[in-house]
Amino acid sequence: MRFNFNFSVQKYKKKTNNKEVEFLCSSQLCKSTFYLRSKSCTFAAHLSNLYSYCKTMKKNILWLLLLTSFILLNSCNDLKNMPTPYYLPDTKGETGKMYVLSEGLFNMNNSTLGCINFESRTIDYDFFSLLNYRGLGDTANDMKIYGSKLWIMVNVSSQVEVVDARNGISVRRIPFLNTNGEARQPRYIAFYKNKAYVCSFDGTVARIDTSSLAIEAVTTCGRNPDGIAVANGKLYVSNSGGLDIPNYDNTVSVIDLNTFTETKKITVGMNPYKMEADSKGDVYVVSRGNNGNIKANLCRIDSKTDEVAQTFSNLPAVNFTIRNDTAYLYNYDFTTDKYWIKTFDCKTEQIISENFITDATILERPFGIYIHPTNGNVYLTDARSYTIKGDLLCFDKKGNLKYKIEGVGLNPNTVLIRP
Repeated sequence: MRFNFNFSVQKYKKKTNNKEVEFLCSSQLCKSTFYLRSKSCTFAAHLSNLYSYCKTMKKNILWLLLLTSFILLNSCNDLKNMPTPYYLPDTKGETGKMYVLSEGLFNMNNSTLGCINFESRTIDYDFFSLLNYRGLGDTANDMKIYGSKLWIMVNVSSQVEVVDARNGISVRRIPFLNTNGEARQPRYIAFYKNKAYVCSFDGTVARIDTSSLAIEAVTTCGRNPDGIAVANGKLYVSNSGGLDIPNYDNTVSVIDLNTFTETKKITVGMNPYKMEADSKGDVYVVSRGNNGNIKANLCRIDSKTDEVAQTFSNLPAVNFTIRNDTAYLYNYDFTTDKYWIKTFDCKTEQIISENFITDATILERPFGIYIHPTNGNVYLTDARSYTIKGDLLCFDKKGNLKYKIEGVGLNPNTVLIRP
């Protein structure tokens, strides 16, 4: 049981029905927040007004008595399953907050959004649920930050969750349904000029105004789109055909952002997935193949001509990210349980390093990859067996492990830093 208040740093303890109640008071917090959590109850309330009144009385004993009465009236009886607070290892100069999205298991409705606070050096593994008194949903598979908001794609629940990145409170849950009330199943999101573009498994892309949070228009692309990027004033959407196994798609749709219509389909590898653009406007696409006789590959699309400019058969990546024209890519082979993590120069189109990790660190199954926007740290998530909570590993730019946080969530797929 934990209580945080923003007056002087003190700690009180009181025995009630053989259970210990702690008051942890931190001057670092901006607002007074109080919560109780147990197996059958999650209760939260803001006590700023009560605290202000007591402060004017200048009597901490009055504050203690009032607060104790409040707790006894509103707490639940069963406190035995309270989570143990987790304190960070040495994170070597990290600042701000890190958000970790974990998709959970398909049809289990157990996606989570965790928050690692480097200032208070604590972790809330289920940050979203604690603050919003409900779960995030089923199979949350993408998260981006735009302005002061986190945008989370919750695929199986068919909704987009918009969250205030400053405090974790839900701003709006946007249902993604067609005119017949059927689920569109949103997958990935990109932003351009105050608009959010969301591709969904039903073969559509929706345009959302980032101020009003209203869906303005919907257009069609290919089968089961599973990646999206903006380059040269155009939208690129990878059509995976992933719901039609083994009849995968192999195209990328080009959508004119002025008319919001598809203008072309570009043929790439089988089962295209993640897409990102470099500083020149080239769009890189990983195609995952069929996990059998057709291998994954990476290709580069010239956004000026909308043609495939180059295919890298020596880079069968399944996921990647780009920061400052350096791509960090990984492959995982499901048949051999082997993986590699490489770096690639998007300017010279050459491999920088065949083995990014330079120490003895070993992962079980790489799952997510993210680069810090300012210090260049590289974050990899490890899904482990896919059925137990995975880990977060932070490496420096030279591939040396800086720290590891275990058990951050079930299938952690996305990491974001808000410095």
